[in-house]
Amino acid sequence: MDASDSAALMSLLRTQPVASLATLHKGAPAVSMVPFALLPDGAGFVIHVSQLATHTQDMLQNPAVALLVTAPLAAADSPLALPRASVQGRARQCPPDSPGYEQARQAYLAKLPDAEPLFSFGDFSLFIIEPESLRWVAGFGRAMSLVGERLRAVVSGDCARMAGCCASPINPK
Repeated sequence: MDASDSAALMSLLRTQPVASLATLHKGAPAVSMVPFALLPDGAGFVIHVSQLATHTQDMLQNPAVALLVTAPLAAADSPLALPRASVQGRARQCPPDSPGYEQARQAYLAKLPDAEPLFSFGDFSLFIIEPESLRWVAGFGRAMSLVGERLRAVVSGDCARMAGCCASPINPK
């Protein structure tokens, strides 16, 4: 992944307000839409969801999830060329008394300030999706996968801590 791909990925993740969330619902795939934000250190994606939502119950029963973030349709000549990031990870609830709650709440509200009133609703809670892998498609013939420390380095914006993480393709396929 070169520096321009890394910057484009981070721009997408920082500016797009919503993602498609895939969960397992009674053993079958289910997809919904969720607003999201990134934790500043790249350790996770923050979502704020209602206990009434099916996807919330799904995450509590099976934490394996995926997120898909796409650029707006105007960003490419063809929908097939749209930049997009697909994240596989594990969801965990982040209750108000947990150590990372305030940081997650602040990250979410920094990106989605209109969501502030929802924090007073008793049925809403924060979840952190801890990424295990990310598939970045920057356009036709420009796809790569990120895992482990390389994933965390790119998503945190700290490529300097991983020599070469933004200088060459990572698991291109």
